[in-house]
Amino acid sequence: MIKGGTTCPDCGGFLKYYDKVKRMLRTKSRLTYFVELRRLRCVICRNIHREITDDIFPYKRYEAELIRGVLEELITSDTLGYEDFPAEKTMLRWRSQEKQLL
Repeated sequence: MIKGGTTCPDCGGFLKYYDKVKRMLRTKSRLTYFVELRRLRCVICRNIHREITDDIFPYKRYEAELIRGVLEELITSDTLGYEDFPAEKTMLRWRSQEKQLL
């Protein structure tokens, strides 16, 4: 997965548009929506990479704003409206992965 750029993170080759995929995102207001992500293929190693935008973390279903709020401790399980969404275990897991996420 890449954030912008036109070079392959594996071999440095040129990335060419391949197709689009839909990705589900959950928001802080408990809504779920889908975004389209472009997939790019390297012309040298032929690996496929997804182009990730700033409002998405790789491998996470919640929007980045919500995850950042948990990491900055603006959102906790005691915060009104977030008592059970996301789950407390999910918030703990994000905090343990803080270095990888940021």
